[in-house]
Order: sequence, then structure tokens, then C-alpha cells
Amino acid sequence: MNATPIPDAPFHGIPPALAGAREVAAPRHYAVAQDTTTDRENSAMIINCVAYEKGHRLQDIKPDEIDGYLGQPDRFVWVALHEPDEQEMARFQAVFGLHELAVEDALNGHQRPKFEEYGESLFVIMHMVTMRDDQLETGQVAVFAGPGYVLSVRLHPGRGFTEVRQRCEHEPKLLRHGPAFVIYALMDTIVDRYFPVVEALQAELESIEDQIFIRGSARRSLERLYQLKRQTMRLKHAAMPLGEAASHLFGGRVPALCRKTREYFRDVYDHLNRIESAVDTIREMTITAIQVNLSMVAIDEGEVHKRLAAWAAIFAVATILAGIWGMNFAHMPELDWRLGYPLALLVMGSACGMLYWRFHRAGWL
Repeated sequence: MNATPIPDAPFHGIPPALAGAREVAAPRHYAVAQDTTTDRENSAMIINCVAYEKGHRLQDIKPDEIDGYLGQPDRFVWVALHEPDEQEMARFQAVFGLHELAVEDALNGHQRPKFEEYGESLFVIMHMVTMRDDQLETGQVAVFAGPGYVLSVRLHPGRGFTEVRQRCEHEPKLLRHGPAFVIYALMDTIVDRYFPVVEALQAELESIEDQIFIRGSARRSLERLYQLKRQTMRLKHAAMPLGEAASHLFGGRVPALCRKTREYFRDVYDHLNRIESAVDTIREMTITAIQVNLSMVAIDEGEVHKRLAAWAAIFAVATILAGIWGMNFAHMPELDWRLGYPLALLVMGSACGMLYWRFHRAGWL
């Protein structure tokens, strides 16, 4: 009843050249601009604001300078925000022309992973899922992308996107694809971070299975199984809708911004399918383990009932005999026998002993 393990091989469904573009995705909000900061710097609203030309980093710029880089061929601006307030978001909404509904979704958080088009601009919401101290932590990453810009916003503390930006900058030939490649790099990183979570859930399931048949562990095992089932569903709710969103970026009518990167999004979609399959397996095995655990509880209760029934039968025989000889009839000849009392005890003891032997032989005692 062991869950199907995920292959040990690295999950690099993208071309080898793309391996450098992988990185870590952060929780909530727009997640396209990656932060090159430490945990201490993550408290800032604006993590990065960088201009790129033909895949090469030009320089860090101030938000007020963004207008000077928009609309220029082969250039785009990559901005990363962490837990911005409404005022800060309104500022970038005006600069990039973001749709107010998308901005509202990014700020409110707790949105379902999804993909939306607003004219030439794209809006993607992804959920970051990580395991910390045996507990799942989730966050939201929202990404705005359009001609000449990428804006990422993440909510809740968590791992940022420093490595993503660095890897992208080390692959200028890929970064030349512009905002679409940044979306891919962030999405691919978030999906890759699901795999350690899946492995942790599988390890937890195997640990619980080893304890199921240990006497006295039923209640604890049941609690752990329900906790595992909840964690599995949280991961599924993050991965499954994201797979639906990714499918719009490589199949059917692909947005113009992503037409040159559809192969990369297909790779992300393949990874998500593997994760969904593994999650479904864990969920099915968890349900089976719960049923087995409940069966073990029922078996233990049955054993207790059999013991109680056996002892009740033994004492019932002694009670019946004592009750018969305890009746106050005038003519009970055995009451006048000199050996009546010892014989009565011998009969009761023999009857009880015989019943005990039979129940013990049957495995009831």
C-alpha cells in the first residue's frame, strides 16, 4: 500500500538551454519580477525594477523612469513587488495600464490559479506551496505581462525569485523572448517546488502505513491520515487549476505574447500532469489507509467484545448454580449432605474451568 514514488531524475522537461532559467516562485500577487534580495529585504514593497534589452540587463531603474523604456523595440521592464498596498499598486496600474479587475484579484489574494487576457496583456495567478515543519504553507503569485513589461506581486512571507532572475540573466538568448519567457521561468519554478512537497507527502503516507497495524496506534494514525488528506487536497487545488491555465499558453489560440514560447509552457503542463497523477495516487492510498485503519479499530473492538462475552458466560454459569442452591425450598437434599458445599464449589469451578478452556482454545481469551 505504498504510494507510487516520483522518479528521482531531475524534472527538466524543458530544453537543456532552459535549465538555467529555472527558479523559485514566491507566494501571492504578481509574480513576474523576481527579487534579488535577502529575507531581510523582502519586507520592501519594490523588490526589483530592472530594464532589459535583447535579453541583457541594462540597469536598475526607478519606477518614475519606466515610461522611458516602454514601447521601445527589444526592451522590456521587469518589476517585482512584495505585498504592495493599494496606493503602490495604483501607481503601477497607471504606468502599465493594468485592468482594474486583475489588480483587485492580485491585491485581495486567495484567488484560484487562473489565466486571463486583457487585450494584449496577460494576467496569471499561481499558488506557491512549500512544506515547513511538516505543515504546508501557501501563497499567491500574480503576474502581469504585456508588450514591454512584466510585473510580479507576491503575498505572504516566503521564498522569493532571486535565483529565477539570475538564471534568466545568465541565458540572454532565452530572455530575448521577453515577458513571455519570464512568465514561463516563474511558472516552471513554482511547479518544480511542488515536487519536494509531493515527496514529503509520500514519505508521510509510508510512515503512517508502517504504524497502522501496531496495537494502540489507531487514533493517532487516523489523525495523521486526515491531516495528510487535507494537505494533499491543498496541493491538488494549487496544481490542477494551474495546469488548466498553462494549457491556454501552448494549445489552441495562443496569445500573441507567448507564441514563441509555447514549447516551454507545454513542458510546464507535462510537469503539472505528473504532479496531479502523483497527488491522485497519494489521495487514493490515503483513503485506502483510512479504511484499513477503521477496519483495524473495528477488529480491536470485536476482540474486546469477545473477551467480555466469554467472561460473561463463565460468570453466568457460576451465578446460575449459586442461584439454584440459594433458593429457600424446604426439600433440597443436597443441602443436608455433609460434602454438599465442597461438591457445589467443585461443580461451579469445573464448569467455569471447562468454559475458560473452550474460549481460550477458540481464541476468545
